Amino acid sequence: MSLGSQRHLAWLTAAALLAAAIAGASVAAAAASADLTAAAAQHGATATDSAHAGIWKAVMPPSGSMHGEFDSNDPLGLAAGATIPADCSINWVDPDYGKLYCFSSATSLVYFLDSPRAFLDRAQKNWAATHRSH
Repeated sequence: MSLGSQRHLAWLTAAALLAAAIAGASVAAAAASADLTAAAAQHGATATDSAHAGIWKAVMPPSGSMHGEFDSNDPLGLAAGATIPADCSINWVDPDYGKLYCFSSATSLVYFLDSPRAFLDRAQKNWAATHRSH
C-alpha cells in the first residue's frame, strides 16, 4: 500500500470514529433531554396555571405553612409605607435574631439585602404606626 493510500485510509478511519462519537453524543443528549422532560413533568412543569407551573414549585412550602414577621408582609414594602402580602416562598432569616421575613418578589429581597437593618428599622416603625391606629 502506498503512503498516499495509507494516509487516505487513516483519514477515513478518523472521520468514521468522529462520526460515531458525534452520533453517540447526540443519542446521549437525546436521552438526557428525555430524562429532564420526564423529571419536569413529574414535578408539575407542564401545569398551565402559574400557581403550579415550574419545577421550582416542587420545593415550595405548602401554602400557609410559613409565617414571617409583620404578618408575612414584605418588609421592603413596609419600609416604603405599603402593605404587600407575601406567601413566604421567597424569604430571609435574620442571622442575628433568627426571625423569618417574607418577600413578594426576588427583586424585593435583593434590594432589601443591600441594607437590611435600615429597611427593618423603617418597616418596624411603619408597622407599629399602622397597628397603633387599628
